[in-house]
Order: sequence, then structure tokens, then C-alpha cells
Amino acid sequence: MQQGTLMRKVKSKSWKKQRYFKLQDDCMTIWYQSKRTGKTESAFSISDVETVREGHQSEVLQSLAEEFPPERCFTIVFYGRRGNLDLIAGSAEEAQCWVQGLRQLIEPRSFPLTSVLVSRTWIRDWFQKADKNKDGRMNFKEVQRLLKMMNVDMNEDHALRLFQAADKSESGTLEGEEFVLFYKALTEREEVLSLFQDFSEDGKKLTLLELVDFLRQEQLEEEGTEELAMELIDKYEPSETARARHVLSADGFLMYLCSPEGSIFNPRHQTLWQDMTQPLCHYFISSSHNTYLIEDQIRGQSSIEGYIRALKRGCRCLEVDCWDGPNGEPIVYHGHTFTSKIPFREVVSTLGKYAFQVGHWVALRGVGVEAHGDLGDLMSQSCPQLCRLLGGSAESHGGEGSPAPQVPTSLSLQELKHKILLKGKKIGRLEDTLDGPGDEVPDVSDDDNGAEAEEERRRMKKDKESLAQALSDCVVYCKNVSFRGFQEARSHSRPSEISSLSEAKARKLIRDAGNEFVRHNAWQLTRIYPSGMRTDSSNYSPQEMWNAGCQIVALNFQTAGTEMDLCDGLFSQNGRCGYVLKPPFMRDEETLFNPSDPSTRQGPGPVTLAIQVISGQQLPKVANSKDGAIIDPFVRVEIHGVPADQAHQETKYIENNGFNPRWDETLRFQLHVPELALVRFVVEDYDKTSRNDFVGQFTLAFANIKPGYRHIHLLSKDGTSIPPSSLFVHIRITE
Repeated sequence: MQQGTLMRKVKSKSWKKQRYFKLQDDCMTIWYQSKRTGKTESAFSISDVETVREGHQSEVLQSLAEEFPPERCFTIVFYGRRGNLDLIAGSAEEAQCWVQGLRQLIEPRSFPLTSVLVSRTWIRDWFQKADKNKDGRMNFKEVQRLLKMMNVDMNEDHALRLFQAADKSESGTLEGEEFVLFYKALTEREEVLSLFQDFSEDGKKLTLLELVDFLRQEQLEEEGTEELAMELIDKYEPSETARARHVLSADGFLMYLCSPEGSIFNPRHQTLWQDMTQPLCHYFISSSHNTYLIEDQIRGQSSIEGYIRALKRGCRCLEVDCWDGPNGEPIVYHGHTFTSKIPFREVVSTLGKYAFQVGHWVALRGVGVEAHGDLGDLMSQSCPQLCRLLGGSAESHGGEGSPAPQVPTSLSLQELKHKILLKGKKIGRLEDTLDGPGDEVPDVSDDDNGAEAEEERRRMKKDKESLAQALSDCVVYCKNVSFRGFQEARSHSRPSEISSLSEAKARKLIRDAGNEFVRHNAWQLTRIYPSGMRTDSSNYSPQEMWNAGCQIVALNFQTAGTEMDLCDGLFSQNGRCGYVLKPPFMRDEETLFNPSDPSTRQGPGPVTLAIQVISGQQLPKVANSKDGAIIDPFVRVEIHGVPADQAHQETKYIENNGFNPRWDETLRFQLHVPELALVRFVVEDYDKTSRNDFVGQFTLAFANIKPGYRHIHLLSKDGTSIPPSSLFVHIRITE
């Protein structure tokens, strides 16, 4: 990779340009040179790469499948909205060299960097950025430039003292280990050292018993604390001598606090920790809206990338809108708009590859069918294709010799493991289908426009006979039915059916009949979708829908913001499997709970959440900020939950310090329904004349918070990690 490789960069069937790609000596950036012009420029940074996919795993490379074999093709996927980079190497060996090499380079980022034993590659990257004359040394002027780049506005005298202390050779420059010494002095954590000394008798080490005291008194670890203390020493103490004596140094103490065990997120809840044998309607389910779109709803691009990104994010309910296409082939796109189109078969193939990569739990597919007659038959043929791809995982009872399924009285998540459920329109009820043809209950359209909805009903009635019976037979467990009120649903609906409601309709039901809505969602699935007016792919707040127990709250995954932060925050637990068990009082069909009246919740009284925001570490600069600009950071803590719990508080802002700001402020909140609360930590750059700029955030469910002294590892606007940026806090929860 460092020698360089000539490859084809492809954007379409006709756009294939040769580029000379080369990994730079810093092992952090890739440059390319145009073969025609000879111009060299930066292609991308390793820190921007999310993953690398081998073979024909993009629309462009699939379209070139006959021209180039999969062994020579690979796709580089970037974080955020940046488009993928499709490359074709000269040989399979060269392709593997880049695929394996890139994977090795991005792997270390999976563990957050600490402020003491920080990655040498990361330090070297900063060094080389500031070393303007590339002589491998750094004079004081270059150090000052480095501090600006690292978001540090340090007093010049203090910076000079640190520089001179690190310059052991007294050459007036820093090199190699001298720069590492300078960096360690720069990142010294006074607040952590003070805490360490509070529990250390000699101020130099924590004995095993002293560490046990800290874990019990501050971290509120109750069981197996001695075993835990031994594990932490073995895992995080850098000195072999100290490990042999079962003691923890100040460096090891900081390593622990910056580790997953020292995170605010309970590490036990990051794995599968909830009961997975409940009926499907007892879970919140990670769900996307118009999954195929990666931009807006009118002219945006449709792409299988939308499905891949959603599935890798833990999404379990996807949408596939199928329409008549050219050459007798069904296509997927947002009907009656200018969005681009993708073949239905490519969507099916993508689901086959990615449906169960993140977890083994059932995946739901909402299939909106606008293809009729022969095209409907073509689509129904793709459902067995999906079965073949996934080893019979699609739940269907079409085809000769297939046993007729029993009408399910409840949908157990455990029983549906490794299954794909098709959610869509069906000719007749399931029990009618098993006994013979019956009358279809027309489904409402996923559109807020009443006239269009009425037109949809008329067209459905007219085209009922033309919809392929085989496709209808694939819908077993999740038949779409119209919602005509809670009493009607209780009398005529089945647990195997599902109703779709617009966000406006759902809000009205929550406002007018909150308790009835919660009861309804205790036994039947409800899907919520965004207003048709959200043409920019913006999102509504999912929290108010979860408050009423709605399971399938569909969001536009391509749009970053608070709403997707809440979605990622809720579903980051339970092994990121896309299912979160609802609280007991929302699974009871006779529950008295009403989200607008917290006193109806059964259980203990409200809790107080006290958050001491102590400090921040190496906060990133605001995107597109001027050279030399330093942020003025402050922290806002938001509570998202039932209306009575909605709240936010802020710290003061710290002028010109994004490197190691200190706040030492305590924010207090009272939570009446903590089981539904999400806590969002937001860092912004204060601006007295214009809107504050976003710096970083982290969101998690209240149930996943670990008390004590904890680090919060911040995420970017699109939910990706930005190491080593973090907050240091102290958490107390009292009833």
C-alpha cells in the first residue's frame, strides 16, 4: 500500500478512471494521482473509513459484474453522508492487499484512546501535521501551532515550561520520546489524580483493599468487588511490578476510568441481557422509514446502501416500496416522485447478505406493492429467492406441499429467531385464507393526504384480484389492517395484524386516549410513520410514541439529529439486536398507565438523578471553523421521557479551551417514569452572536447508566465515535 497501486475508480458503467493510490508514511492518509494529469491530492483519511466490503457489494460494481470479477472489486464505506468509493484492482492479490490492509488500519479505533497511554500512531499523526519543515523535530513555534490545531489555547509561558521540561537534550527542539513526554505533561489529569489520592494512603498507588473501597463507595459495585478489583489491575495496570504486587498506579487508575468498565454505559447491558421470549408486541423495535432513500423524499437517491447501513445499525424493520419497472421487472423507489430507482431483486439479494449480520432476531420487512398482474407474480417469485438465500428464513406458506401455519395467538420473539416476516397487504384474513377466499379489509395508505388515501382505497378494491395470490400468501404474521378505533380493534383484530398510523394520528390518540393506546400496544403491533410533509427526510420525536408503547416507530435513518440520537441511544443496549423489552406496566393489557399522568405508573416513586459535570477531554474543533479558532464549550444534559420528565440544564461555558475544560457543576433532575427516560449529553460551542455550534453528544437509556465516576465517550453528529473526546462526570441516583 505504501509503494502505491494503480486501480480503477468507478462511478458508473461509463465512468471508470485510473488512479494511482498510495498510503502515506503516517499510515493515516491515502493520496491518489491521476494517470492523465499527474495531479496528486488527498483521497481520504483512515479515520473517515467505517468499513471495507469485498466483491460486487454496491450498485455500481453489480452493474459491472460481467466485466470485472468480484475478487478484484471492493468498496470503501465512509462515515456519515459521504458517498462510497468503488475500486477495481488490477489483480485479486492487489485487491486483497488493500482490503486486509485497510481493515488492519481501522481496527485499533474500536477501543477508546486514553489520555495517558494514547496510541503512538495518533501522537505521530499530530506531530507530522505540525512539523512543517518535515525534519522530524519540532521547535517551540511548531509546538504553538500544534496546540492551536489540538484546540488548546494555552498561556505561552506555561507552554514554554512544558516544552523545556520535555527537551531533555536541550537542543531547543523535541523529537521522538521527547514529544511523547511533552504530550503526557500536556494531558495530565489533575481531577483524576486528586480522586486517586483521596483513596491512596501514600498518594502513589492503590492497594487491592483501597481499590475495593473505591469501587464500593464511589462506583457502587456491590457483588464480587475483590474479584473485580483483581481483574481491573490485571487488565489496566501498565507496570508488571505493580501487577505482581496487586496494586494500581495513577496511570492504571486513569486507564480503568477511560475503559469500558469506567464508562457511563453499564457494560453488562451492552450484551444481550433482556428476556427474549416475550411476544413481539412487548418490545420496542428499531425501525426505518423508506429505507432505500439516502437523501430527501422527492429527488433523493435510492440505494441498497440505505438497507446495508440500516441493518448494520441494528434496524429490524425496513421498508420496500415496489412499483412497475421497465422490461417486466419490479423496482423500488418512492412512488410518484423523482427519486432514483433500484431493482427489487438487488434489494432481496442485499437482505440475504445483511439481514442477520448484527443479530439473529427476527427481521420485519414492510412491502408496499404497487406492481400488478404479471409483475406481482414476478415479485412473488423473489420471496422464495429470499428463502433460498437465507435457508428458509422467510415466513411464508406459499407453494405446494407447504404446511398451513396456525393462526398465532402471540408472536414469541424466541420462536421467530432467524426469521424474516413480510408485513403488507393480504387478500382476506389469515384464517380466511386457510379456509378459503374471504373479503379483504382495505388498508390505509402511508400518506397524510386524505384525498390520496381515499383514492388508494378505491384503487385497492379495483386491483384486489390482480395482486398475486402467491405474494399475499407470504404475509402470515404481520398483515396490515386499518385502524378504526380501540374498541373495533379489540373486537375484530388479531395479534398477527398490525396498523400503521401517521405521526399526527398517533399524537391525537396519545392526547385523547393515552391509556387505551398503551393497552392496545400491549397486545397488538402499531407502526408510526413520518408526515408526508417531511419531504426533507426530517424526523419527529420517537420518544412520545415510545411513551405510549408503540413498537415500530419508523424514522428516516439518513438524517442525523436529536431524533436519531434518541433511537441509537435506546437501541445501543441488549447487544444492539434492535429489540428492547418494554417496562412491565406497558406489557399488561389491563394497565392503568397513561403517559400524561405519571401517578398511574405502578412501581416505586420518582428518582433523583444528580450529574456532576467535572471536565472535558480533547473536544473536537467545530467543522469548517477558521484556522486558530478555539471553542468555548458548555455541556447540556437533556432528559427525554414522559411529558412530566422532559427537562434540560446547562453548565456555564469555558472560554477558549476545548482541550481540558473544567466545569465542576452539578445538575439535578427528578424522574417520575425512569423506565422510559433517555439521557442525552450534548457539548456545544457557545456563541453570543449566533447559534451555538454542535461539538459532540452521547445518548443512553436511564436504565443503562452506571453510577459513580464515569467517562462519556462522545459521538459525532452522525453517531460515530470521535476518540479521544470525552466528558468526565460523577453520577448519583437516589429514590
